[in-house]
Amino acid sequence: MQLVVARVGRAHGIKGEVTVEVRTDEPELRLGPGAVLLTDPASAGPLTIETGRVHSGRLLLRFAGVRDRNAAEALRNTLLIAEVDPDQQPEDPDEYYDHQLMDLDVVTKDGVEVGRITEISHLPSQDLFVVERPDGTEVLIPFVEEIVTEIDLEEQRAVIDPPPGLIDDQAEIDSSRDTENASAKDDENSSGADA
Repeated sequence: MQLVVARVGRAHGIKGEVTVEVRTDEPELRLGPGAVLLTDPASAGPLTIETGRVHSGRLLLRFAGVRDRNAAEALRNTLLIAEVDPDQQPEDPDEYYDHQLMDLDVVTKDGVEVGRITEISHLPSQDLFVVERPDGTEVLIPFVEEIVTEIDLEEQRAVIDPPPGLIDDQAEIDSSRDTENASAKDDENSSGADA
């Protein structure tokens, strides 16, 4: 199974290093020296990680054969892809690989359907589920214990207990805006008629 583990960002310095946007919860395993990664576009790779270090909160990588800024900049926006054994499990039973969470149905604890996980975004402060709703809109769900109360891989679902305002129905928001706009126009028209 193939898993996108990072996206190459800007070149850093003049010796071939690049910044990377990490998309795995195990960067030390997937993005360590010696790791060989496939790429998208495929013409950029495969790439072998030569060195890695953290600088100002960002992961910097250098790939074998990439020796200068121009070569590093040519890799910008390239997706880095790892081959992952689909049966491999994290050591901690409360941790999950991204591929295990992708496409899970998201429902509230009351059983209301929210949508389907289409992406996991790894931010410095927390991870987020990008959830596509049935109407095609997206909602971001923080992957924290207080909100995501259960992951059931057998049932292929994630149960959430969202705080007020997190997943308010977009249709209700749009409807509310339409009502406010119509009310504002009515006010304008009535004040114009009095003048």
